[in-house]
Amino acid sequence: GQRDEEEHRSLESFTFYLSEPLSKERVEAFSDGVYAIVATLLILDICEDNVPDPREVQEKFHGSLLEALSEYGPNYLAYFGSFVTIGLLWFVHHSLFLYVTKATRLMGLLNILSLAFIGGLPLAYQLTSEFAEKSHNEIEAIQVSCVITFFASIFQFAIWTTALLHERETLHPFARYGGKEHAFMFAKLALYPCVSLGAFFLTCLLSEFSTAIFHLMQIVIPFAFLALRIFVRISLTVIKSVMSLSRRKVVLLEEEEACLSPTETLS
Repeated sequence: GQRDEEEHRSLESFTFYLSEPLSKERVEAFSDGVYAIVATLLILDICEDNVPDPREVQEKFHGSLLEALSEYGPNYLAYFGSFVTIGLLWFVHHSLFLYVTKATRLMGLLNILSLAFIGGLPLAYQLTSEFAEKSHNEIEAIQVSCVITFFASIFQFAIWTTALLHERETLHPFARYGGKEHAFMFAKLALYPCVSLGAFFLTCLLSEFSTAIFHLMQIVIPFAFLALRIFVRISLTVIKSVMSLSRRKVVLLEEEEACLSPTETLS
């Protein structure tokens, strides 16, 4: 009997409950460290091979540095696009944990999975920066980049969905269902998964324009974040005005019925 009780207690100490609380501060600190390292790795990939030689500038481009740098345009465009992607994913992560009041082990696990794919963004940069050199691998490189971005962002969306299951304990009232920031958080967290998935399928259908589609996605998304706030605000204002008008009509009808006599209401 004693041995059974001791074994039962030892098993309880090693039981893993996904709903148990986790230090929110340590999750944020670990995430910021990963984002900082990944952003640093991007700039380390730009080395002497990406900078034109002075003799080449003088002989081939007649002393024009801008023309020489334009030859390496895809490399720089891929760098800035990847850096903006990391920056916006960090911004979304920051906004998410700004409204998370208590983290759980399941949220921490989903956060680690998201960081695992964010760590693959330098690989996506290396692939996309070689478009001009290896054009036959262009579509595959773009699709790998879209897949990495999709999974890095979809796990962020999963963190918020998990928090909504126990929103009274884990979320600030503003981000809960019906809160002031609920609709904007949903749109902001769903933007990258939808756009990266759409770009993936577009590159499968329109392979000739795969490079233009991918770079357009990287350029449009920062402006889309700004447009989302305006669109959500306008749509919520329209919905509130429509609901208020319908309520006023109901109130007016009730007042008119109250003013009518019983015989008039029956007729």
